[in-house]
Amino acid sequence: MENVRVERVETKKSLKKFIRFPWKVYKSDPNWVPPLIMDIKEKLDKKKNPFFEHAEMDLFIAHKNNEITGRIAAIVDENHNKFHNEKIVFFGLYESFNDLETARSLLDKVSDWGRKRGMEVLRGPMSLSMNDECAFLSKGFDSPPVVMMSYNPQYYLEIMEKCGLVKAKDLYAFFMTKDHETAEKVQMIVEKTKKESAITLRTIDMKNIEEETEKIRFIYNDAWEKNWGFVPWTDKEMDYLVKKLKKLADPNLVIFAEDRGKPVGFAFGIPNYNEVIKKMNGRLFPLGFIKFLFHRKRIKSMRAVVFGILKEYRMTGVSYLLYSELEKNGVTGGYEWCETSWQLEDNEPINRFVASLGGRIYKTYRVFEKMVLQ
Repeated sequence: MENVRVERVETKKSLKKFIRFPWKVYKSDPNWVPPLIMDIKEKLDKKKNPFFEHAEMDLFIAHKNNEITGRIAAIVDENHNKFHNEKIVFFGLYESFNDLETARSLLDKVSDWGRKRGMEVLRGPMSLSMNDECAFLSKGFDSPPVVMMSYNPQYYLEIMEKCGLVKAKDLYAFFMTKDHETAEKVQMIVEKTKKESAITLRTIDMKNIEEETEKIRFIYNDAWEKNWGFVPWTDKEMDYLVKKLKKLADPNLVIFAEDRGKPVGFAFGIPNYNEVIKKMNGRLFPLGFIKFLFHRKRIKSMRAVVFGILKEYRMTGVSYLLYSELEKNGVTGGYEWCETSWQLEDNEPINRFVASLGGRIYKTYRVFEKMVLQ
């Protein structure tokens, strides 16, 4: 593209421009939630983020008429490619103005970068993986995203298609209010499971967070290994995530199911901190921290992030027990609505499960891909 110059981020100055660019894209969008700049810096720090122990990444900025018009990350995750026997180069952290020339230049740069490393398919967005923010929002632009979910201008979808990318997979987010009506059948399953099984429920023990984390990692990796795009957490990645979340977690929203003391499932919910982060404009200090402390106890929504149940305990009612307890604790904690996200479009058992609880799909996200050998 003759009018577009794409350069690799190599200096602190260019990294700052990379991080700050979204503020230009979303300056008039009331639903955008500015990320915390310190969090983005840490995510991209190859010395701090254990993701980079098994992944390679370069960042690129597009210039047109001496102005920045877009940005992108090129990522090769060795763990993903080994686990799925694929040769994928991921693109992530994508942002651009509504400019097709810029988009093509950025995506071509990542494709070329991937080809040089033997990759065959371009897929994304992954920022930085399926265990992080991923996919473009495709439906549900009338409200802000919840914590750790993506958001983007609507024109990104058209741009991707014009650049030759096609749908790889859609992801669903379900919405549920505290006063929804649960089907009578669900209540029967919950009561029957309580009476006929030895399953007990408890909240996470924050004083033994390392041991509790290992239980979550084991169940998660067992429960999700057959899902599209899944990559097992490494020990260091799980520890890294827990260190970030334990300061923010509501212990009443992290629930274990145990069978005679054996952990067999968990539900992980988190307050929707985007309600607070939206007011901070990317800065935690000095005034942002004051805003955070003031507003965090006024959060009215939560996100049910993930459920994990050992394979042999599926279809036993454990999932209904976990969600029933999570909902009860959420209502007691003052949360008025919940997003359950994300679910694969073709994971019919999970989608039916959430719908049976009273959830409805209110946002859809799309992962795109194309061959890079053509």
